[in-house]
This record gives sequence, structure tokens and C-alpha cells, in this order.
Amino acid sequence: MIRYLSKSILLLVLAVVICCGIYPLVLWVIGQIAFPFQANGSMLNGPDGKPVGSRLIAQPFTKDEYFQPRPSAPSYDASASASSTLSVSNYALRDRVARTIGPLAAYRNGKPVAPDVEAWFRGDEFQGKPRIVAQWADLHNSLAQAWVKADPTHSDYVDKWTKTHQALVAKWVKENPGTPAPKAPDLAVLFFEHFSEENPGKFPSPVTRKGADNKDVTTIEPVGEGSDIQSTFFDMWRHEHPETDLQDLPGDLVTTSASGLDPHITLQNALYQLDRVAAKWAADLKRNPADMKREIDQIVRENASAPWYGLAGEEFVNVLEINLELRKRYGAPAP
Repeated sequence: MIRYLSKSILLLVLAVVICCGIYPLVLWVIGQIAFPFQANGSMLNGPDGKPVGSRLIAQPFTKDEYFQPRPSAPSYDASASASSTLSVSNYALRDRVARTIGPLAAYRNGKPVAPDVEAWFRGDEFQGKPRIVAQWADLHNSLAQAWVKADPTHSDYVDKWTKTHQALVAKWVKENPGTPAPKAPDLAVLFFEHFSEENPGKFPSPVTRKGADNKDVTTIEPVGEGSDIQSTFFDMWRHEHPETDLQDLPGDLVTTSASGLDPHITLQNALYQLDRVAAKWAADLKRNPADMKREIDQIVRENASAPWYGLAGEEFVNVLEINLELRKRYGAPAP
């Protein structure tokens, strides 16, 4: 019995030493010698020589001087790789895509759609009925609640509204006895219905102004134009204008990847963003926009590549690499 037990223990020890010690050590040594860049996360350095990210994982860029990656379901969190899992029949998917398209959409002649969406919104009529915002909240309760939850300033704005509309809140509580102490998200639809009545052709959005100390102060105010209008109500505008002929958009501009962390965009996507990127750099550097566009177009094409050295698939651009190249050539964007 002891003889069999000692052999088993010896076998266990050898397996642990080989599988948990020698084997990983050998692979680590091979990786560090033969593939040091890949073995250490494919990290890319910024102009100061410090790592700014991995070429294998997407990250967001907020400046217009930079190319934007694909949308990300996990908000570019590398520890939470996931898709949205939203089905085609789920309106949340249509809404997310529409919000991305709204500020970017253009007619076939190149004219942007956004100003027409804003003008239609200020007309405050959808399918022959007044109060667009109220109809939006009634049709999509979850989106109205999501707006309230999206930022603390939104919920604070609704809380302040409830204090000046206590009779309406009391009536709502009477009609919904299961929620005797409603919170701001519970009252989202009620809030938007009466906001629409009190502010026709307006939507609550953040507005930034200089305060008394000359610092930026952001508050929620009724507005009739801006990115919130263009994105939130593009889908309703599209329903009212189904025959309008718009330019096609690259699919990866508005869709997430399965992981939500795809670091590449198609060359078509990059070229679609080229006008915005070039125009912003031209303004920053006080240069001719046409010359700037030609330069950046050349940079994009030089950094584009297809799988298997071009033998399979379409050409892609690594967003982090191309943005680092822009930073290297043109410096930091204007603040």
C-alpha cells in the first residue's frame, strides 16, 4: 500500500514540476527570445516612450483629430470582452445603431442630414401628432429610463422637476400603488411627457457655460439642436422620411465585433472618417485642408493591410497604430 502511495505522490510531484514549472518556463524563455513583442502583450509606446495600449485591444478616442474604433459593447474594457447579445428584433440594437448614424448620415450629394433632423425635431410633430419627445418616451420606456440613469445630472434634473410637479407625481403614485416611493427612473416617462408639453421642440441636454470663476459649468437645459437631437431622434426622423436616399455607411462603423475589443477597422471605414480627421488637423495646424487630406490618406493606405499578406479578406487599419502615426507626425491635438 505504501509502495503504491509513494509512487503516486512521486508521479504527482513530477507532473506538477514539469507542467507547472519547467513547461511554462521553457515557453516563457522561447517567447522572450523569439517573440518578445508578442509575448509582452504587443504593447505600443507613445511619443514619450511610455506604453499607451496594446495593438490587439481597441480603446476609445474622443478627439476629432483621431480615427475612431468600432463601437464596443463592454465599453472597451479588456477584462469584460463580450458582445451586446442584442437580437435583430431588439429595439435597443436599432437605437444604438441609429444613434451612431444620426450625426454622420449624409444625402447622396454629400449634404449632412443632421440639420434637417434638428429642423424636423423643432417642428415637434411625428406621424401627424404633436410632442415628439412624449411620443419617444411612450414608445420606448426603457430608453427614457436609460436616459435618466445615464448620468447623475440627468437624475438630479428629474428630481428637481418632481419637486415642482408634486401633484403630477402624487397622481402617478395613486395610479401605480406598487411603487409608493418612486425614484427618478420610475418617473422617466411621466417626466418626458410633461417636459414635451412645457418645452415643445426641445430635449433636455447638457449645456456647458463659463461660471463666475471662469470655470466650465455643465447644466441640463432644454435644447432644440445638437448631437443629442441628431442621434436620439434620427430613427424617428427616418421613419418619417423612408424614401430619402442616404449615403451608405461602412458596416463596421456602426456595429460591434463579437469581442467588443476589435482593434481594427476596415479601410473603407477609415476613408469614411478621413474628411473629419483631415479637416480637424488642418484647423489645428492652420494648413490647407486639401493638402492635409492627401497626406493623411497616404498615411492610412500605407498602414492598411489584408490578412495573409493580402491573399485573403479586405484591407484593415489598426486604429491605435494609425493614431500614433498621426501624433508622431503632427504632434498633440489642440486642446
